[in-house]
Amino acid sequence: MGDEHQATAHLRLADFIRQNEPAIINEWTEFARTRSPASDGMSKLALQDHIVDILKFVANDLESAQTPSEQMDKSRGLADGEGPFRQSAAEIHAALRLADGFDIDQMVSEYRALRASVVKQWAARQQSLAGTDIEDLTRFNEAIDQAVAESVAHYTKTIDNSRNLFLGILGHDLRNPIGAASMAARWIQRAGPSDPKHPKMVSELVSTTDRASRILDDLFDLTRASFGTDIPVKKAQTDMHSLCQSIADELRNIHQRQTIDVSQDGDPTGNWDAARMGQVMSNLIGNAIQYSDGSGPVTVAIAGTDPGTLRVSVHNPGPPIPAEAQKAIFQSWMRGQVQDAREHPHLGLGLYIAKLIVKAHGGEIAVSSEETTGTTFRVRLPRK
Repeated sequence: MGDEHQATAHLRLADFIRQNEPAIINEWTEFARTRSPASDGMSKLALQDHIVDILKFVANDLESAQTPSEQMDKSRGLADGEGPFRQSAAEIHAALRLADGFDIDQMVSEYRALRASVVKQWAARQQSLAGTDIEDLTRFNEAIDQAVAESVAHYTKTIDNSRNLFLGILGHDLRNPIGAASMAARWIQRAGPSDPKHPKMVSELVSTTDRASRILDDLFDLTRASFGTDIPVKKAQTDMHSLCQSIADELRNIHQRQTIDVSQDGDPTGNWDAARMGQVMSNLIGNAIQYSDGSGPVTVAIAGTDPGTLRVSVHNPGPPIPAEAQKAIFQSWMRGQVQDAREHPHLGLGLYIAKLIVKAHGGEIAVSSEETTGTTFRVRLPRK
């Protein structure tokens, strides 16, 4: 009996964590609920998220061998990319907390609470100090320090990426509607109210500025993509032909020398988010105009003969997109064909945004580009 009591009294910290996981998680969850206002309305499951994995990694790390150099690096949060938290629980925890509205101080305080909870419960269990206890506590603190370092690094990196994405979208997607509105406003100013074109230009001015306002309202949702969250869409019955014609009219006012032909075959309607798909088509048609060599029209073809699927293609004549650029053209910050930033000053976000929106509709987007045929972007959308 004495031997059993002694073994229980000097339970190693890794075994204690595994055996008392529910009590540790419960105390930590109650603390996380106090991190207002971020935790308001969050479920217990959401508050727990990856704490189970973090505890498991800590327990395993306590039992793993490490060199003095590795010990020093971990204590300073400098463990290499193969550490137990890299691309796993600590980084995922940071991403979820950021998406849930926790600031960085609230997230770090959760780790402080976890550290205090484990040490307090373990110390209360121990009857006396064993020679291995100091080593266990040291290793435990090193593991928590590394988790904190990786969570903070991922949190700040995500914030930086989100900010860059936000600014890029702001500069890119507002270019066409604001440009059209600006030209219309100057025309009205010069022409005066007596011109017969006045009502039409005023209508287009209102339409384009409204669209610019919708894009501003959508910017916050789009930045969610940098957190790994799909763009939300509000689907309603939409006529793709009318939508593309409207956008083509917008762009004709800016690029008066460029012919834009919009054709329809079959049923152009489906259940889509008109504002989001307007962003997609504005990006595709705007890019086609930009990279056209002027030898022919930019064409927008809407094929609705399939009862379950709509296909839209946007084609422009001109030099092909290099093969290497085609492989990465739907990634953020890619410029595709752009060789001179002074000639084409906008950021390479349009196709990245288009892909996110099409994906949110359950569709696909692809490109083909050859010297003899020019460049064609194809979008496939399920109608429902």
